[in-house]
Amino acid sequence: MQDLIRRLLAELGEDPDREGLAATPKRVEQALKFLTSGYQADIDTVINNALFTVDYSEMVIVKDIDFYSLCEHHLLPFFGKCHVAYIPQKRVIGLSKIPRLVDVFSRRLQVQERLTDQIAQVIQEKVAPLGVAVVMEGTHLCMAMRGVEKQNSLAVTSAMLGAFRENARTRSEFLELIRRRAAPTQTLEIPQGVACLTD
Repeated sequence: MQDLIRRLLAELGEDPDREGLAATPKRVEQALKFLTSGYQADIDTVINNALFTVDYSEMVIVKDIDFYSLCEHHLLPFFGKCHVAYIPQKRVIGLSKIPRLVDVFSRRLQVQERLTDQIAQVIQEKVAPLGVAVVMEGTHLCMAMRGVEKQNSLAVTSAMLGAFRENARTRSEFLELIRRRAAPTQTLEIPQGVACLTD
């Protein structure tokens, strides 16, 4: 891979032996292997038996999950927020596993539409809930840096399975909940005459 990157630098008109680029092929190889590490990930290993029988049948949402991926058309990054919801039927998945599943599929050469669907399908398959919903909001550098050069555009994709597809009310509740933003943290005012621990 490093030889290919050296050749690419030369084809771009650069000198791959100059000081600033001498270590670039090694760095790019390491970066690309990390950014595409999702191909080597085993889903069952990632979940690591974090599926639990719980008597709970209301919506579970993990929102504002940061994701970073590479567009398969130009090998340029796209990134943004992912929101995931499911309605348990018999079992729940450990909350930390949902962002990990997002990472598995993000760290591949992707298009946002497929990425959204893959996350929803794997949760449906492994958790067997009443329904799964995934919404992704992404900024694509292939649109911002080149082509149409629209820096403020946002791509929004969704995948709705089971109850989220069949029940408009359930779907609307999910979409409303992910639109809400947390209220800003209030500043605590200390009354006069009350000393701080640092005083």
